[in-house]
Amino acid sequence: MRLTPHARRPLAATLALTCVAAVAACSTGSSPTPSQEAKRRPPLTASASLPAASYPAVAKPNILVIETDDMRADDFDAMPNVEKLIADRGLRFQNSYAPNPLCCPSRASFLSGKYSHNHKVYSQIDPYGFGAFDDRTTIATVLQKQGYSTGLIGKYLNGYGQQPTHLTRRSSVRYVPPGWASWQAGLDHRWPRSSPNRGGTYHYFAMTQNDNGRVVPHPGEYSTDLTAQQTRATIDRFGAARTPAGRSKPWFVWWTPTAPHFGVPVEPDDPKPMRRTDGKKEFIATPARPDWVKGLFDDRIDHPPGMPPHGPAEADMSDKPRYLRSVPEADAQEKRAVTELARQRAEALYALDRQIGATLQRLRTTGQLARTLIVFTSDNGYFLGEHRKRQGKTLPHEPSLRVPLLIAGPGVPTGVRYDPATTIDLAPTFAGYAGTAMPGADGRDLRATIAGPDRGWDLPLVTEGLAQLPGYESPSDVPGFDTGLNIRGVRTGRYKWVEYASGETELYDLAKDPLEMDSVASDPAYAGVVAELRRVWQQYSSCAQAQCRVPLPADLRLTSQQNRDLTLNEAYRTNAFYQN
Repeated sequence: MRLTPHARRPLAATLALTCVAAVAACSTGSSPTPSQEAKRRPPLTASASLPAASYPAVAKPNILVIETDDMRADDFDAMPNVEKLIADRGLRFQNSYAPNPLCCPSRASFLSGKYSHNHKVYSQIDPYGFGAFDDRTTIATVLQKQGYSTGLIGKYLNGYGQQPTHLTRRSSVRYVPPGWASWQAGLDHRWPRSSPNRGGTYHYFAMTQNDNGRVVPHPGEYSTDLTAQQTRATIDRFGAARTPAGRSKPWFVWWTPTAPHFGVPVEPDDPKPMRRTDGKKEFIATPARPDWVKGLFDDRIDHPPGMPPHGPAEADMSDKPRYLRSVPEADAQEKRAVTELARQRAEALYALDRQIGATLQRLRTTGQLARTLIVFTSDNGYFLGEHRKRQGKTLPHEPSLRVPLLIAGPGVPTGVRYDPATTIDLAPTFAGYAGTAMPGADGRDLRATIAGPDRGWDLPLVTEGLAQLPGYESPSDVPGFDTGLNIRGVRTGRYKWVEYASGETELYDLAKDPLEMDSVASDPAYAGVVAELRRVWQQYSSCAQAQCRVPLPADLRLTSQQNRDLTLNEAYRTNAFYQN
């Protein structure tokens, strides 16, 4: 690995020096003080139980994917069933990323196995949202051809029901995409106030769905519970299906609850609109929750997860692009509001967790658990104060880019994987389990990583985005920005390089600065690193298919041990800054 001129020492030594001196190794944490211990509360407990033993591999397993909306990689404290029934019985991926960390493009990548620059869904806004997605070939169509029953329950792509379809340019309100045998998707259509269908994907108590071609409103039903019940009914129905030879027919179900994404209705305990210290109006958007869960996390979450309990979130913003430099530190009122946002997100996730427990129990009682691959993930991460961002995503910094990824089921060992995994890798992996390949995919089949052991970090992660930022419009005359994207970068195991349509750049040495506090893009000591990463950026930022899977230059790759050390260092440093 290339090291900067002022840091030419073994990587392990570099990492050791970045840890707090009182800590013997990055993988160990400091002991809590008595005052910290007093603040701890009993852990939330799982509501369900499953056999601890893993099951042997099977050909063409069932695949249940639970994809949350805007969940952070560190949100598991609110999900004891997910921890016990999926993580503890399978694999936890410690380096999982959404290359374009925004709902709509990330879901298009999940379906296609492609980067945004290839499937052309850059944002949620027309013309780059649902209407831009060519859905003739997706993981659903591929699995259906392999004999799978396929079903979607929950949120699809942003703009579905509102934007016209890609191929016909007609209304999508009653449109069911190819490849789906069962379809119960939330609609984003703007209904008249007098319409009985008034509601939508983000109305937690009035989700209106396209139910297999029919518009069906669900007033008064909490959408997490609704989609959970629909998921259980679907796997019951699919589980009873048989092939002509009398064998169980495999199935693929994509359950996409809205939680913990913000939504309506507005509730009495939601933060009120306020003004930042620079006078700009701030509205902290929260999810809605059922009454029984409200207040559960009030004494467990006492400050925003992305702001330290004492001191600034980021004291010096001079190294950041101008859209962040102008953002002031949050005052006490804003911190209370973001704390409330974090609590409500946790409550929404806990309500979901209870339904996940019931759903996995249903797999067991119907005799399907031993044949079902269970995948838990999110479409993107979320800022909760980091880099002075009170809320949001889209940007290529770690809180937004990182997503949870857990996999359990037949043939899956238990443990941890440090090898990188991305949203674009999931469709090729599912196709591999079904005995086929994902056409046109940029991602790679993760089955070798799942079987283990870790192989290290050898491929770049291409980061992309279309942020609604004045002065960052694209296309522009900046080389490499002749598409709708205005944020493009590459992340290797150690470095993150980002270029903007404005011409601004960021470079982070994640071995020394895992919190991305100090961009070294203009540091002369990193001139060689910048030059190499720019060449890598030019090679991969518009890659397609096999080009995206060409290994990095040798000096930018990490061995499995180096990657593990970097990951543990990032986790330790992040926890130390934001929690202690």
